[in-house]
Amino acid sequence: MKTNHTLLFILLSGLFISTLKAQDLKPQFDDIVAQFYNDANAPGATILVAKDGKPIYRKAVGKSSLELNVDMQPENVFMLASISKQFTAVAILMLQEQGKLNLDDPITKFLPDYPTQGKTITVHHLLNHTSGIKSYTSIGNLYEVARKDFTLDQLIDYFKNEPMDFNPGEDYKYNNSGYVLLGKIIEVISKDTYENFIENEIFKPLNMLASRYGNNRELVKNRVEAYEQDESGFVNASYLSMTVPHAAGALISTVDDMLKWQNALTNNTLIKASTLQKAINGSQLNNGEHIFYGYGLGETTLKGSKGYAHSGGIFGTSTNGIYLIEEDVYVIGLSNCSCNDIGAVTEKLAAIAIGKPFPTMKDVIELPEAKMAQWVGAYEFEDGAIRHIFLKDGKLNSMKESETNTPFEIYPLSENRFMFEDSGIEYKFSKTDDGKRQAIFIASTENIGKAIDKSMPLPRKEITLPHNTLKDYIGVYELAPNFNVTITVNKNQIFAQATGQGQFEIYAENNTDFFAKVAAIKMTFNKDALGNVDSFTIYQGGEENIAKKIE
Repeated sequence: MKTNHTLLFILLSGLFISTLKAQDLKPQFDDIVAQFYNDANAPGATILVAKDGKPIYRKAVGKSSLELNVDMQPENVFMLASISKQFTAVAILMLQEQGKLNLDDPITKFLPDYPTQGKTITVHHLLNHTSGIKSYTSIGNLYEVARKDFTLDQLIDYFKNEPMDFNPGEDYKYNNSGYVLLGKIIEVISKDTYENFIENEIFKPLNMLASRYGNNRELVKNRVEAYEQDESGFVNASYLSMTVPHAAGALISTVDDMLKWQNALTNNTLIKASTLQKAINGSQLNNGEHIFYGYGLGETTLKGSKGYAHSGGIFGTSTNGIYLIEEDVYVIGLSNCSCNDIGAVTEKLAAIAIGKPFPTMKDVIELPEAKMAQWVGAYEFEDGAIRHIFLKDGKLNSMKESETNTPFEIYPLSENRFMFEDSGIEYKFSKTDDGKRQAIFIASTENIGKAIDKSMPLPRKEITLPHNTLKDYIGVYELAPNFNVTITVNKNQIFAQATGQGQFEIYAENNTDFFAKVAAIKMTFNKDALGNVDSFTIYQGGEENIAKKIE
């Protein structure tokens, strides 16, 4: 057989170059991971970055077991939490392609006894969280419910008679009940369990040998221990019967298996390209309004690059996966503590992988005050936000008019480009031909602001409250299904930590009203008739939501 040496050289050269590029990026990847995981004796994470379907970075940090002092390994197995939903959605789409259901089928075609309260709820409504069915994770005390074992029918009975939140298709509200019902539909059509369907139709064909439906009794090689964090430090995660998350979040896997899964989506191994498009490009409400969530996956934009993503949060677990389409870059992060902001890690790693890294404090330069002063003033942006740029103690600051009027220092990257600390958000200032100031606010998208004549409102002032007052607010509050805020206190300081995010301090205005400095957030703690704290109201982005105290 004659060998084509030229072709072989080209192929080997391409492999060599891609390997060199991956090696060049490794120090940058390591720096990002170290920013978030800098304690080798704390719970950790496994992280994988892939380009063109192949790993270019694979990392394990921290401990898989604190009690046994076991280091994390890339092969460790984690709960996927809500990342499980994309498997459920694809299973439904596989059944659609097989002609066994239509997305516009009413769910009563498969669940004839389900009480739809006179409404037409379709499979589509379950997939994109627009059914209006109440999410069972927002009913009662989730920590108590999570300790019980349910059959699938018992789990459905738990929520099926609850009042609906809205009419089908009228609104979007993230909903775990809908995905449990999808799991039931899969069982009805396949005449098998959800667990067996996912195992036989997805995991085995894709050779995802470390993946399965989670089970507390089964011995799982390389499975991590799950942890939470309270005012005393790290603790074992609250108990969760894996019968409770079911098709909404009960699968377990590894970063390596998740790459196999993403490659199957990219290569249309399980469903057609045209079918995948329905899942990854968002969807519409009845009135035509576009929502970011499609079927088990949500649209995302990172530094102008389009893709899709999903995160997960469950007791002692935080997960996030992001895929950028044009660049064919996939990043998956799995963490064994709900205290860690794995989403920020994966986002920053993805930005590096596509050659659009977020600036860091290492990129900050010294800039004379006179150079910064040229950008001082008020700006009105396209989205209606008004931001004030001002100098304080020789430093440039930004304050958005909001519930909190919180100022943030912004750091110079050049004469006209500034960044917020470790946030990935920037300003780029310029002057028009007629000398007027303008600014581009760069986050996931770009927003142009024009200079206006407006006085800056006063920032909020904080007071110090005694420990005895603050300790009444300690607890876990449910803001949304699978999304809690933990309030802790250390002496005269009070902290908030949302599922899968970092801890931040909140500051008292009075005995019940608090605000954050890391973001424009205001919180008011509420008491019941007996004077016990039972919830807080959070004000952010013009919206008002109540978080119920569950622990």
